[in-house]
Amino acid sequence: MNHLPKASSAGRASGFLPAWRSGMLALLCIGVTSSAAAVTANLQPLVDPPSTEHHIGKFIFVELVTPNLAAAKQFYGGLFGWTFRDIQSVGGLPYAEASLDGHPVAGLAQREIRANEHRQPAWLSFIAVRDIEATRKSAMLNGAKLLAAPHGVPDRGQAAVFADPQGAVFGVLASSAGDPPDELAEPGEWIWHSLLTRDPDADAAFYQTLFDYEVFDLPSQDSRQHMILASEDFARASANTAPQTAAPLHPHWLNYVRVDDAVKSVARAVALGGRVLVEPHPDRQGSMVAIVADPQGAPVGLLEWPDTESRGTAP
Repeated sequence: MNHLPKASSAGRASGFLPAWRSGMLALLCIGVTSSAAAVTANLQPLVDPPSTEHHIGKFIFVELVTPNLAAAKQFYGGLFGWTFRDIQSVGGLPYAEASLDGHPVAGLAQREIRANEHRQPAWLSFIAVRDIEATRKSAMLNGAKLLAAPHGVPDRGQAAVFADPQGAVFGVLASSAGDPPDELAEPGEWIWHSLLTRDPDADAAFYQTLFDYEVFDLPSQDSRQHMILASEDFARASANTAPQTAAPLHPHWLNYVRVDDAVKSVARAVALGGRVLVEPHPDRQGSMVAIVADPQGAPVGLLEWPDTESRGTAP
């Protein structure tokens, strides 16, 4: 998992914030009776061979909760070139590990969504920590709700899942193999994470307390507030005022994958059965961004980043 704009280039990072379209489906809180709450076996370590690198506040893994695992694999494999390995979780949920060029990029868990449940499929972000129990205490003291208690994940480490004080769901992971290095994401890898929330100031303060982020206000070109969350001189994510829509958006995290060509990727997503939520458009710095939904409705962002520097260096 790579997120690579330098914090000192926060103006560049601001380009990751999409112009959302009113009428987008609300992303409702997922019920974490999913892979996050069920221990799985035979997973690839996040780093192999293991390292001693730890980057607190870095987004290091993302998991999808979906009612149709087979369809999700077909969509994301076709869109990003991911390959999959099926794993039966101890909790009984069908689970697949997604890889790109031999290293894990995501997990996909199948969970039925019953007709009376007001939920939709969603991606769940995991943020790096060193001490799961200390993080749990801090999160609870600062208004978070515990959705999945700290638990061990074989070959991965210790994990827990929370809803932040405004309801956005996120996970934390103390990786037993160390954290992936800060390198520029390749196409098909996660490159950015954007929080849409009612009160960016309050939410940014919450995450700053939890992960010791530096927080940078960005000049606004609209009536919304945009903030960068950074650590170790790298911009990790953004916190933004949720757009006004006919049905209010529930606070949530939106994750972006780097693509070579946003326009072509959107066309490919549609051909694979997805839907366009936000058409491709230039960001503040000229890069192209878009948002699509997979065939089951889970939103995912697409970000076209110019390959002007080699892997391992920040833009």
